[in-house]
Amino acid sequence: MNIVIAGAGEVGFHLAQLLVNEDQNITLIDTDEELLANAANSLDVKVIAGDISSINILEEAKLGAAKLFIAVTTNESTNLLACILAKKMGVKKTVARVKNSEFLDQDQKDYFKSIGIDNLFSPRYLAAREVKRLISRVSATDVFEFEGGKISIIGFTADNSSPLINKSFRQLYELASDQHFRVIVVLRNSKTFIPKSTDIILPEDHLYLSTDVSDFDQVNALVGKTLQKIKNIMIIGDTPIAKDTAELLEKDFNVKVVLKNASKCRIFKKDLKHASIIKGDPSNTEMLLEEGLDHMDAFIALTSNSETNILSSLMADNMGVYKTVALVDNPAYTHLSQKIGVDTIINKKLLAANNIFRYVRKGKIEAIASFHGVDAEIIEFTIHKENQLVKKTLRELNFPEGMIVAGVIRNDVGLIPNALFKFSLGDKVIVFALQEVMKRVESIFK
Repeated sequence: MNIVIAGAGEVGFHLAQLLVNEDQNITLIDTDEELLANAANSLDVKVIAGDISSINILEEAKLGAAKLFIAVTTNESTNLLACILAKKMGVKKTVARVKNSEFLDQDQKDYFKSIGIDNLFSPRYLAAREVKRLISRVSATDVFEFEGGKISIIGFTADNSSPLINKSFRQLYELASDQHFRVIVVLRNSKTFIPKSTDIILPEDHLYLSTDVSDFDQVNALVGKTLQKIKNIMIIGDTPIAKDTAELLEKDFNVKVVLKNASKCRIFKKDLKHASIIKGDPSNTEMLLEEGLDHMDAFIALTSNSETNILSSLMADNMGVYKTVALVDNPAYTHLSQKIGVDTIINKKLLAANNIFRYVRKGKIEAIASFHGVDAEIIEFTIHKENQLVKKTLRELNFPEGMIVAGVIRNDVGLIPNALFKFSLGDKVIVFALQEVMKRVESIFK
């Protein structure tokens, strides 16, 4: 597939990196020649220096032969204009990065589609929505719900107090014999592996399990986590994502936002209906304590400085705050979240790139998600034709090592299949796969 990406910043570069690994033909456009040189040296892509709103530049990119045009520069208006031009020049599908969350309302999305912009996304809105999702499942570091939670993939850290420590995974399954769980992957010291039944659970192992149990209390009981109700939340940062997150959370929680800039305080007070706005330096520990940090149930660090976010989250954790979330810019930090004590680290640009990635995947894909710090993906496929998949048991299918069927949704019911399970036409299959076997997995379900 010929794909043109406008914007070689972090979102564009990460997206190009993902797509090159899928053997796609990528052209990258940007006005910043240094960014393009870095991309050309690191990736097998064609680069073009120039303005993406220039018809001559778009013609040089041969948009008439492209199936997908993705505009991810930091300039919203330029992205929208470039997508309109690209559509006129023959591109089959266009995707634009925007800042204004109002553009994501369905009526506005319909309007933009009518003028040539097929899809819109906002990195900051995706990140704000991710924070809300994490707060709703407080004892987990990651939660991925498929088909409204009929199958969930949940991440937990096995801390020193966990009853699972020094037990084998076989013993874990025996403990859950009357429930439906499966550990699909373990992250240990930044290394990812699919556990065998004889492997032992060690302190600080990060476990991802799939379940068809809708009652989250049962999952917490299994892994020895005490479920704490979230009521009071402190958010630090005067960034747009901090405001978006506060807007999403203020209806359901007591939200206090700490920000340094006086003019931003006025904007926040105007746009937020229920949250308390505090002017102060988010890096000032004494001030945060005066504002009740040690009485908070959750602490969300969304300043523009990654190091401030990480350090303040660690401080909040040391103060006994139950749930901490830190926004970072450096993708390398996402591999450190479980090791350094922050419950969850999120990167809005990686979230955005992964969100767009689903537009170009093969197979009958319904949904796609990525773990924090794990070199793998969870993909929902649909069984759409009669073939070997519906004629053999899972054991007989001989799936590649590095892949596991995490769950199946059949007739609107979630199932955790065993080795004797057979797929049926119309099944929605939740598959976990390491990056090195992803192409084989997609060919199986295409």
